[in-house]
Amino acid sequence: MRYVATPIMFLILIIQTSLSAETVDPYIKMHKRMVTIIQREVESTRGYLGREKLDPKVVEALLSVKRHLFVPPRLRGVAYENRPLPIGYGQTISQPYMVAVMTDLLEPKKSDIVLEVGTGSGYQAAVLASIVKKVYTLEIIEPLGLQAKKRLERLGYDNVEVRIADGYYGLEEKAPFDKIIVTAAAGHVPPPLIRQLKPGGIMVIPVGGPFFVQHLVLLKKEKNGAVSTRQIMPVSFVPLTGRH
Repeated sequence: MRYVATPIMFLILIIQTSLSAETVDPYIKMHKRMVTIIQREVESTRGYLGREKLDPKVVEALLSVKRHLFVPPRLRGVAYENRPLPIGYGQTISQPYMVAVMTDLLEPKKSDIVLEVGTGSGYQAAVLASIVKKVYTLEIIEPLGLQAKKRLERLGYDNVEVRIADGYYGLEEKAPFDKIIVTAAAGHVPPPLIRQLKPGGIMVIPVGGPFFVQHLVLLKKEKNGAVSTRQIMPVSFVPLTGRH
C-alpha cells in the first residue's frame, strides 16, 4: 500500500520540529518576543524616528544574533528583556530597541565598511556584521575589548576587527568609512570622526554630558562635504571616555 502524507501530518511534523528546537535552545521564544516588542516600540516612536518600521535586513540581523551570548552568564535569563544590562567595568550592553534603531538609522548596506566606537560586549558589532561587509570596532577598556574579540571570533564573526583604542580619534588608517556608529555619549561630535566619514556617509551618535539631557543625533555628510545633523530623540548612554 502506498503511503501518503496528509496536510495534518505535515502540520504535526512542523509543530514537533518547532518544539524540539525550543527544547534544544530555550531562548528561542524569548528572542522572538524581544524582536516583536522592538518592532512595536519602533511603531509607537515613529514620530521621533521618521519611519514606521525597521528595514527587514535589520529585523533579520536582530533575529540572527543571540543576545544571551553577549551578557554575563548570571544575566542570561533576562538577556532578551528590552533593557540595557551591566557587562562590567561600569559599562552596559545597550537596550535592544536602541541597537535596532541606531542600526536602522545607519541605513546599512551589504557593501558598507562601518566604524563602531564602543565595542562593549560586541553585540552591536555582531548585529552590524550580519548585514555589512566589514566592521571595525574600537574599545578603550582593554579587558572588555579582549573579551569581545574572543567572543566574536568564537561565534564566527570573521568580518569584525576589534581594536583597543580611544574611539574619539577614530581609526585613521582604515578611513574613510561608509557609516560610523558611536555607542557612548560624547559632549560633542568628535571632529576626527566627521573627517573619517565618507562623503555621502551617515553617523549615528548620542550627544550630551552624563548629567545633562542627551540626544541621539543623525549626522549626514553630503557629497560636497557639507554636514547636516538631526536630533532624533532623548537618550541615556554611558559617557565616551578617553583623553579628549
